Amino acid sequence: MLNNKFTININSLFKGALVAATLLSATTFSANAQSTQATQYLTPAMEKQLAQLTTSVENSDLAYDIVESLTTEVGARMMGTPADERAIAWAVAKMNALGFDKVWTEPVEHFQWIRGDVEANVLAPFPQPIVAIALGESVGTGEDGITAEVVHFKTLDDLKVAKPGSLANKIAFISYRMERHISGKGYGKAVGARVNGASIAAEKGAVAFMMRSVGTDDNRTPHTGITRYANGVTRIPAVALSNPDADLMVNQFRRNKPVEFFLKVTAMRNESVQVQGANVIGEITGSKLPNEIVALGAHLDSWDVGTGAIDDGLGVAMIMSATANIAKLEQRPKRTIRVILFAGEEIGLLGAKQYVVDHKDELKQHVLAVEWDFGLGKIYSMQANVGEHAQPAISALAGYLEPLGVKFNDANKARGQSDMGAVTDLGVPAMNFAPDGSKYFDVHHTDNDTLDKVNRSDLQQNTTVYTIFAYFAAQADVSFR
Repeated sequence: MLNNKFTININSLFKGALVAATLLSATTFSANAQSTQATQYLTPAMEKQLAQLTTSVENSDLAYDIVESLTTEVGARMMGTPADERAIAWAVAKMNALGFDKVWTEPVEHFQWIRGDVEANVLAPFPQPIVAIALGESVGTGEDGITAEVVHFKTLDDLKVAKPGSLANKIAFISYRMERHISGKGYGKAVGARVNGASIAAEKGAVAFMMRSVGTDDNRTPHTGITRYANGVTRIPAVALSNPDADLMVNQFRRNKPVEFFLKVTAMRNESVQVQGANVIGEITGSKLPNEIVALGAHLDSWDVGTGAIDDGLGVAMIMSATANIAKLEQRPKRTIRVILFAGEEIGLLGAKQYVVDHKDELKQHVLAVEWDFGLGKIYSMQANVGEHAQPAISALAGYLEPLGVKFNDANKARGQSDMGAVTDLGVPAMNFAPDGSKYFDVHHTDNDTLDKVNRSDLQQNTTVYTIFAYFAAQADVSFR
């Protein structure tokens, strides 16, 4: 007869085996369900087309050729400049050459801003020349420039709590340094000073505003970017210092002596002069559901420094190349794929704002939207924002992209990047692909935003992902809303 202890152990083993068998059965069922789910959306016919597209992209230099063409034949292309006009003409010609079915432009207007030059020097206690750049849409100082004492603030919050009038006839300087991160999340903590710092400083009585560039590099190349002036507040000149020069300023302050500074900015803000840019839009027409639109976005404009290779030549090249590859298929996907090259992103998402006005009655026909406007490296993650019934389809797409190194974030809370945010905020389902942005803010908005920063291998992976996504979104038998 078995003793009680042994009987209990046998019962425990039996129960454990039963649980294990149940779990194995459940796991097998789940795997089979996932496989069935994937097959439902990734049919053999679709997988065949996706394989063909992948091979086509991997054996093509088209995306690189497009960004090379844009940076060589146009270069920097700030909205309202002659280079912007060339960029618009370039984009129309390129889309037509790539086999788009329809190509057109839609006007976008803004006032004129001319950068001019910056002269910046520490006068005391230790005279030094300083390398700086005007922030976008800054006012100038006038011909005589400004000579004033500089007051140092470590952060924008420190400036905010300064007493009213405490900066009368002085220059405010913020030295906060942006943190490097793969997701670029350090940008949000740093960019507030660039956007709002001048107005806050002016409220305290300052005659000019300076800040450390919003960038992660150690080059003596300052980063520009838009600044905003609050209504009813005096507009004062606003400039960004390169990181090494910001360090130099901090070291001057460490000597505990007043820092005297000379600043001359010749920027011109001509609000009575209107300039015109344009959204450039191209489509390949859907074979069965031509009124349903998969929207791929990037912005065509850039700042007037560098050649706009990374911001946003990469995005322009990626979505044009993806669509051109799909256009070569014998059978077009069911839905229309629309490429939108937005105007005026750098100076306030102007093209995006105009697009939602021009297409307000058509947005309900936009089934899914995505944009590229960040990153240098390979895509490592993806997230959507779609209806609950469409989440299995996105999961199936994620499984297909996983071998390319793309992990699935199933939070289902994505918002369109940059310009597409205006579209997805109005109810259009969103997709976001997250690339490695560790080095992006080394060159962002600087003279160093040039073609040599483009990594061909990374660009090819990104283009492959966008091509697969675009075809899947245009072909899958599911409503993403």
